[in-house]
Amino acid sequence: MTERARRGESPGTAAAAADQPRPPRWRVVLAGLLALVVVVCVAMLVWLSVGGRGSSAGGLDLPDEREQVMSLTDQFVKRLGTYSPDMLDDSGQMPAYRDQVREVITPKFAADFDKEVATAEQLVAQGRITRTADVFATAVSSIDDDSARVLVAGAFTDSYAQGTGKKATTVDQEPLPFRFTVDLVLIDGKWLVDDFTPVSSPDDAAEGGTDPGTGTGEGSTP
Repeated sequence: MTERARRGESPGTAAAAADQPRPPRWRVVLAGLLALVVVVCVAMLVWLSVGGRGSSAGGLDLPDEREQVMSLTDQFVKRLGTYSPDMLDDSGQMPAYRDQVREVITPKFAADFDKEVATAEQLVAQGRITRTADVFATAVSSIDDDSARVLVAGAFTDSYAQGTGKKATTVDQEPLPFRFTVDLVLIDGKWLVDDFTPVSSPDDAAEGGTDPGTGTGEGSTP
């Protein structure tokens, strides 16, 4: 008799239980992969928490500063990645767009921004491009008393107008994911963005990722 039979179950019940199919192999593999993803995510969080430049606690002893730099990074990316034809003036520039970005960046960075913003304005004027930015997550990589580095991930969503008059339609593009490292500095008691860099994964490099400035690949900048 089986163990179930000895405990009062009928032999038929025990046999039926023994005949239950095992979980498909793909489920076992999937469970293993999910466990691996959890381990990798935990490892990344640990790395971020101990990677502080000027703080032995990885910036955990500066909670207010951490919140400030993450909030500013969120604002910066959304301001940098949000524009539309409505912002164009008669000269083909977007003064409101320029102002919204300049408010959260350093004078040094503003000089570089002014050289590049004309490209975005040209795309908007010629292609009637509208872009919005969504931020999915931010994390402080390092922070000290007057500088910080924040990692940010999100996606740009572009659309453009096609046709004119009553036949005009709006064509939405697939969201374009991005990953940036954003460098911030404290100037006169105010955190400002001093630079940012698109981050590419090893898979992107292996596939010959596109130039971040072209707006045609992952991590593209406005």
